[in-house]
Amino acid sequence: MIMQKIFNIVRSKGDPQVISTGPSSLGPSDRMARNLGWFSFALGALEIFAPERITRALGMEGQENLVRAYGFREVAAGMLSLSIEKEAGLWSRVAGDALDIATLMAALRGGNPKQGNVTIALMMVAGITLLDVMTAQQVSARHARPAGPRRMYYERTGFPKGTAASRGALAKQKSAPHVAAS
Repeated sequence: MIMQKIFNIVRSKGDPQVISTGPSSLGPSDRMARNLGWFSFALGALEIFAPERITRALGMEGQENLVRAYGFREVAAGMLSLSIEKEAGLWSRVAGDALDIATLMAALRGGNPKQGNVTIALMMVAGITLLDVMTAQQVSARHARPAGPRRMYYERTGFPKGTAASRGALAKQKSAPHVAAS
């Protein structure tokens, strides 16, 4: 009830009103893809606008531009995950996760005083990677084309019995005497 009123607030006067809402056409994997897309936006914004805090927490000072570049990558993956190309967005997130893991592994060097923070970050990225992979596989399976031969529609005319039969039916209809309705 509340949502229907909210939806109706933004409608123009001539638009139809929302009387009731139905089930969503989005499956659970599509919803998770959308959530991961928003997560990418938030993480990307953090990496773009506060790379110093991230590098300081991980003992990676001097790598701010790299973190900022990773932020732009996250935003791009988020945009794709929220678009109709969500499958490409999710798989780009997986590739980005692999890059993040490689970067964090390099930060585990012996002289880094923040190795504990890096280990926690690695565990978090590994968990998100698992979620990204599972969601990408589910979305790929849900939106895959059905197996078998591809349908060909180039011979279809829109006439159930073909164009020749339709032309004959029209000719018969024109020559038939019309009966006046009483």
